[in-house]
Amino acid sequence: QVQLVESGGGLVQAGGSLRLSCAASGRTFRSYGVGWFRQAPGKEREFVARISWTEGTTRYADSVKGRFTISRDNAKNTVSLQMNSLKPEDTAVYYCADTTAPTTSPATYRYWGQGTQVTVSS
Repeated sequence: QVQLVESGGGLVQAGGSLRLSCAASGRTFRSYGVGWFRQAPGKEREFVARISWTEGTTRYADSVKGRFTISRDNAKNTVSLQMNSLKPEDTAVYYCADTTAPTTSPATYRYWGQGTQVTVSS
């Protein structure tokens, strides 16, 4: 089983930056990588970004391309999400999750962290 713990959320003004971290423990050889998702009140959970452990292959949602950067540190089993030029519509609870395949559907992710709140004020 994989345990994931997010950190780094908070309150920031529009145009500002935040860096989220996801610490993974108990990673197995079947893990393909880690994805970040977010869920705003009254909305469905949506894909934000994903990275593979082995090659560092990334994928981003169109809404965050050019503003967010996902990275990983294999030695520390951590995945980070650098968020720049934040907008009020980025406000949500952000979750990291483990997957065994290069997918973007939340249903295909096995293990989830508890989430961290990101609030962007206008």
